[in-house]
Amino acid sequence: MHRSRTSLHAKYASTVLLSSLIVVWIVFCMAAPLTAQVPKKLSTDTLTNSDSDHKTEVEPSSFAWGSTIVSAFHVARRPGSIGWGSADVGFATSSNGGTTWKHGLLPGLTINYEGGSYGAAADPSVAYDAKHGEWLISTLPLVGLNGDSQYIGDVAVSRSTDGLHWGNPIAIDTTHLDDKNWSVCDNTASSPYYGNCYTEWDQAYGTGDVLMSTSSDGGQTWSRGLASANNAGGLGGEPLVQPNGTVIVPFEGYSGVAAFTSTNGGKSWNASTNIADITEHEVAGDFRDFDLPSAAIDGAGNVYVVWGDCRFRSGCTSNDIVMSTSADGNKWTTPARIPIDAVTGTVDHFIAGIGADPTTSGTTAHLAVVYYYYPVANCTVSTCALYVGFTTSQDGGSTWTAGQKIDGPMKLAWLPISDDGYMVADYVGVSFVNGNPFGVFAVAKAPSKGLLNEAIYSTKTPLLLALDEPTYSSKNDKAVPNAKSDYARKVYYDDEGRRPIPESRRLPDNQ
Repeated sequence: MHRSRTSLHAKYASTVLLSSLIVVWIVFCMAAPLTAQVPKKLSTDTLTNSDSDHKTEVEPSSFAWGSTIVSAFHVARRPGSIGWGSADVGFATSSNGGTTWKHGLLPGLTINYEGGSYGAAADPSVAYDAKHGEWLISTLPLVGLNGDSQYIGDVAVSRSTDGLHWGNPIAIDTTHLDDKNWSVCDNTASSPYYGNCYTEWDQAYGTGDVLMSTSSDGGQTWSRGLASANNAGGLGGEPLVQPNGTVIVPFEGYSGVAAFTSTNGGKSWNASTNIADITEHEVAGDFRDFDLPSAAIDGAGNVYVVWGDCRFRSGCTSNDIVMSTSADGNKWTTPARIPIDAVTGTVDHFIAGIGADPTTSGTTAHLAVVYYYYPVANCTVSTCALYVGFTTSQDGGSTWTAGQKIDGPMKLAWLPISDDGYMVADYVGVSFVNGNPFGVFAVAKAPSKGLLNEAIYSTKTPLLLALDEPTYSSKNDKAVPNAKSDYARKVYYDDEGRRPIPESRRLPDNQ
């Protein structure tokens, strides 16, 4: 199970190639393997509170503007036996295009650092408001600290002009019913809503609706949360803004992945439409994976959404990363497999994050996807080997490089345990800075001195491959007829799996 890996996933090639080309490619890999990415540690858990697993950091998001990348993440994960969330939210910032980083903790958020009042926090999301010159990190300060509470969290935002010095959090919603927030800003100067920022969350312990709030003053004040026209319910939305000001919000609902839009600067939100059902292999090893979608947008406003899906695998034996795209948030392409490795292989892919270069678009859009994987899907808690890898596309997702390892193997026992299993993240960050993609992700090393050893990492160099690197297409791959998940899949309003979304909220299939 812990077999060594080359920089490509087990020398697989796309099944759409002729067998002779596959042989040539394998020989090439054996003779000249790619230069391995070197991970760079960005931060360390320095907290000492008694209700967390130290030293642990999980679940990073990131955003880039100019030469600055800001990431945010959980610090000191609270174990499932105690409750939810983490002791605080941390940040790591590079002001020189990913060369060097500085890290710290958000002040005034939790009782564990600089005068906060909440017992824990979760779900950090990074945005930048170019009009007002403000970096924003939205968070979920936790009121209900475990599953015995009738409450869960609020939504707040911390502001900074440089990504390094942060003010105390500003409340966006204080109903105590919220989960899985995400923020974005309209940074197109020609947009009629330039300078608007939008924060999404779902009212997990209330109506279950996905809600949206708008700020037009750099995050100082926020509107009340508004639902879509059909009161769509779900989890894990990631709003994006097109150059014309249209906001598109992909999220996970009962039916799978869905989206809704606003064309009037967040004054109202249109009815949601279904993108695709999720057909998912259950990730082995008591591993936490809610299979939330990740979304990115290119310079022309084309939206790319990815998630883990087994529809291309006979018997649903493992997941690929699949992608659907849209130019308007209403019509979406049929999910296509990202050909990281062969569809006949044993690799299981999950927890994907996608980034798009905002200076490129359409058929020349540059994309990067970071994901976790097991080389062998059929494993156990004691035998599963966890890796993090990436793939890139230079043509808007028509073709992709074969998957390359970033780090691993990790043993699951090296990870903190949540109510829903061993945890690295519900999402990871991928951002382009000056045309260079950088992933931000959690990596665990062997425990030391009675403590875990999981931290947030990036790479020393961008996730770029040689210009002559072979690429592969999956355009001839066909989904398995009547494919279905290999377990009784449920989706939830909350990311701790306490409140299932009822079938009555199923959306009609638009495929």
